[in-house]
Amino acid sequence: MKENAIALRELKKARAKLALYEASLELIGERSFREVYLEDICRKAEVSKVTFFKFFRQKEDVLVYYMRVWLTDRMIELEKEPKRGLAALRHIFHDVAERAKKWPGLMLSLISFLCEMKMHPCMPELSEAEVYLLFPDHMELGRQDPNLFELYRQFMEEAHADGELREGITAATAVQMAFTIFYGAFLTAHLYRSEDVMKVYDEHLKLLIRS
Repeated sequence: MKENAIALRELKKARAKLALYEASLELIGERSFREVYLEDICRKAEVSKVTFFKFFRQKEDVLVYYMRVWLTDRMIELEKEPKRGLAALRHIFHDVAERAKKWPGLMLSLISFLCEMKMHPCMPELSEAEVYLLFPDHMELGRQDPNLFELYRQFMEEAHADGELREGITAATAVQMAFTIFYGAFLTAHLYRSEDVMKVYDEHLKLLIRS
């Protein structure tokens, strides 16, 4: 799809929304997202608070938007360079660890918000203009509603079929453990003040791997 196929008004709206999203990421750094003020986000993005609330019901919805974009990016990577089973799972964890070097407060803020919600969030639907601006070379994948549970289930079924899982661990149990490691290992790295988050992820992954 070409840019001129999308209405100018929709492109302007999408650019304003993405400016808010990118400003939020730039401001969070090591801080908790609670410490990032809405006024600062809007000022940095040069967008009004009224416009912010047209796009996001509350400030924390930016975190869910981040998860949507982040997961789609990982799906695109796995399509370009396919991995399966535990290698694919480790690819996901590795990206979290790398991003923690730039935005250490981001994952912690997301975990905190998900705990408050007491549920995994529904991923927001992107407009055609947002998909175009975010994923211009992968429009089809950008339109899909990414689902971390389904992705983990695919990985763990592959790992089970390939004989990668420790004896006695079913694919269904491995999915639960994958979520536990995804969030829990990150928190453990934070609590132990580890600068090597991926090392902590790898230690936890040993719980899944057949000896």
